[in-house]
Amino acid sequence: MDNQYNYYNPGPDDQNIWSEQPTEEPPKKKKGGNSKKWLSIVSGGLVFGIVACAAFQAGNIIVDRVTGGEAKEVRQTSTTTQLNQTSSTVTSDVSGIVEQAMPSIVSITNMSIQEVQNFFGQTQEQESESLGSGIIIQQSDTELLIATNNHVVEGADTLTVTFVDEESVEANIKGTDPSKDLAIVAVPLESIKDSTMETIAIATLGDSNEVQVGEPAIAIGNALGYGQSVTTGIISATNRQIDMDGFDSELIQTDAAINPGNSGGALLNANGAVIGINTAKINSSVAEGMGYAIPISDASEVLTNLMNRETRERVSDEARGYLGITGQDVSSDIGEAYNMPTGVYISEVTKGSGAEQAGLSRGSIITGMEGVTIDSMETLQDQLSYYAVGETVELTVQVPASGGEYEEQTVSVTLGANPN
Repeated sequence: MDNQYNYYNPGPDDQNIWSEQPTEEPPKKKKGGNSKKWLSIVSGGLVFGIVACAAFQAGNIIVDRVTGGEAKEVRQTSTTTQLNQTSSTVTSDVSGIVEQAMPSIVSITNMSIQEVQNFFGQTQEQESESLGSGIIIQQSDTELLIATNNHVVEGADTLTVTFVDEESVEANIKGTDPSKDLAIVAVPLESIKDSTMETIAIATLGDSNEVQVGEPAIAIGNALGYGQSVTTGIISATNRQIDMDGFDSELIQTDAAINPGNSGGALLNANGAVIGINTAKINSSVAEGMGYAIPISDASEVLTNLMNRETRERVSDEARGYLGITGQDVSSDIGEAYNMPTGVYISEVTKGSGAEQAGLSRGSIITGMEGVTIDSMETLQDQLSYYAVGETVELTVQVPASGGEYEEQTVSVTLGANPN
């Protein structure tokens, strides 16, 4: 290190100020002159020494009084204001949390048949695949129960669940609630290998009511169908409402990346407990890091009701029951504009059908079937696909009343055969 002190080093050209210069022979001096000169020098030195000694002693006395004792070491103090700092550290390692939670997360593959138009304008059927995630939340005597989003399983002809050990099995939809975007998928225990049962786990559910803005958040899900992946962030906001037709729940907002395929997966807190079910992401060029999850505490009652439903399998088109109505969708926007409930508006009742025999009439609005919220004709048709001819279903119907209001009724309808 370069020396920070500057020293004066005389060079060869420097003149020695103490050296004698050649002069002529000095004149003779008076007797006693040198003695007086040396006496003056000695006297001056003595005075300087006394003064310096006195100053040094005075300084020691002052230091003693200030420090309360003999000052053997002088300590320098600073009047500069400094920041208060702590030596504690914050860790961003969530590997332990992920290791604990991953066995309870599954991938869900939805295979469905959709009608599409070809280049010539003809309608043809096409197989479609969509991907999502799910959370193992319960195990009964016969089934493993998995929570996910309704939009993950909607319209499925077949569902496949893939566990943490990459084993895949077929599953059934036990129940859905489109208005909450929630669903329960059931996997028969008999179809799951023993080795798989040893690797999977039931998720620990937290209390989303205790979530604080700014606390850590961890999202796990089948992003883009590549398999389970992990993203981290914080809780950005709570009690958020977003504009989604037919969806009326408040959501948790997070900046942890939630991508396609993450839907139905888990949003965890720093303890590894599920505080939300990932459901949506804002896709906009002006927004970044805005993902949403359904609070688990808000979803618990709906999920419990869906878990207690009878698990049903879809019936063939030939055996499928027929309700006997012509309906139109009443969306949330239309309902708000015309003071109507969201559901299926009955515009016509087929003569001789189960609907007519049950007393359904034009102008009523179907809002539920067997405890499942009905928000569109598509949802109603999807629910009917699980019931055969001759079976009886319970419908929740809003019937027009006085003053433009509606009165809720429960109507039992025995399904008939499709007349076409």
